[in-house]
Amino acid sequence: MRSKLRRYEVLLPARYNDGQEVPGDLIGEAVKEIVKQFGAVAFFENAAKGYWQHGDTLYRDDLGLIVVDVRDTAANRKWMKAYKAR
Repeated sequence: MRSKLRRYEVLLPARYNDGQEVPGDLIGEAVKEIVKQFGAVAFFENAAKGYWQHGDTLYRDDLGLIVVDVRDTAANRKWMKAYKAR
């Protein structure tokens, strides 16, 4: 019997809200943490542009995308939920 897989996607900002770049080593740590947990990951740098509004100001985000396919287990769902929350 084959186990079901679940795909998780995590958007990582390339810049802080003040416009300064997020250091590459922080993004690398985020990717490495998933590799350590699940054994593999796909990372797409500059994968998306996000837009959000606060009050009258429209903000734009440059985003990287982490994609990982893992067995759909309660333990994996719990780990990823905690990871995304950070």
